[in-house]
Amino acid sequence: MDHRQILELLPAYVDQELGISETVAVERHLGDCAECQQAYAEQSVLSARLKKEASYFLPPAGLAGRIQAALPRADSGAARPKWQGFKWFSAAAAVALLLAVVWNIGLYSSQPSARERLVEEVVASHVRSLQVDHLADVASSDRHTVKPWFNGKLDFSPPVVDLAPQGFALEGGRLDYLDGRPVAALIYRHDRHPINLYAWPSADKDAAIQLQTSQGYHLAHWAGNGMSYWAISDLAANELDQFAAALRAAAPQ
Repeated sequence: MDHRQILELLPAYVDQELGISETVAVERHLGDCAECQQAYAEQSVLSARLKKEASYFLPPAGLAGRIQAALPRADSGAARPKWQGFKWFSAAAAVALLLAVVWNIGLYSSQPSARERLVEEVVASHVRSLQVDHLADVASSDRHTVKPWFNGKLDFSPPVVDLAPQGFALEGGRLDYLDGRPVAALIYRHDRHPINLYAWPSADKDAAIQLQTSQGYHLAHWAGNGMSYWAISDLAANELDQFAAALRAAAPQ
């Protein structure tokens, strides 16, 4: 076998799905080819991770009974009709289809929800803003400077609240992109801890503040007055809750 054929066989070799002759050929080639040795090592690591971290789903109750009921019963006394093979084929196809449906349901249920994806976006945006030192497009502690800066850049006017008396100083704002649309990002700071506050219009009903933790950061989410809010920081959870409560109380209603 040539080099290309060995590379094509490596995934099956890793999963021990090759016959004896192919296995011997791959092993002989691996003994002399550094590139294939590296590919084999990488695929072995990937295979091990998939087996360890993959989600497994139990079949629904009664599945075995439904499969058994779908199979034709053997007729011990009568001669087997010529078309009985077709019945067996149809039953086998039905079982395969049922198993495929169960597999896809399990795969779909393992996908992150829309809220989980949004949480991941919020965390990623917060981390990026800290890594590239780009917290603000407009740096100012004056809400009358920050709020007008968004004019013409967004199709809504974000509420910009001065919370310095409560210990959360406004530092500016920037444009960002979350949940499939441009949003306003307002930056506050408590001691040395920056807070990213994301706001955009939403049809969601008014909702109380909900706290959660993701990747070591605390997040607060709430809705009010036709707006959706997400705040994220490395502040303690109770301090972020205080920030969210202060902003919600001071935001225009």
